[in-house]
Amino acid sequence: MPLERAEALKLLAGVPFGRIVFTSRALPAVRPVNHLLLDDTVVIRTHDGAALSGAVGAEEGVVVAYEADAIDPVTRLGWSVVVTGYARPVTDPDQLARYREVLHPWVAASMDHTVAIRPDLVAGFRLTAEADG
Repeated sequence: MPLERAEALKLLAGVPFGRIVFTSRALPAVRPVNHLLLDDTVVIRTHDGAALSGAVGAEEGVVVAYEADAIDPVTRLGWSVVVTGYARPVTDPDQLARYREVLHPWVAASMDHTVAIRPDLVAGFRLTAEADG
């Protein structure tokens, strides 16, 4: 069952991690990352040398997809949200300070880069029980 944009973004905001899909060496790449949704923007942090850092390096940004879900493997119920938009490096010192204060990396590495994804397209789906036939 499709979700409205507002509900899909609310669900996305309620989980701590997802998967970013971007292009690396002309091929699709997927990385699990933790995120925050702030001001309708998906915010993630990454480190020097990460494929994502190189892909997003330009100020004009690159198109990415970001997916998060919560699906129960036993009941097969849950939801999935995919946002598509431009990922851009965050360079504003005030924004960087704010994001670094509220978004803490899950891995023991120095996350020196912050990436903001503005969701231009939002697709959400709820997995529901089949109706009795």
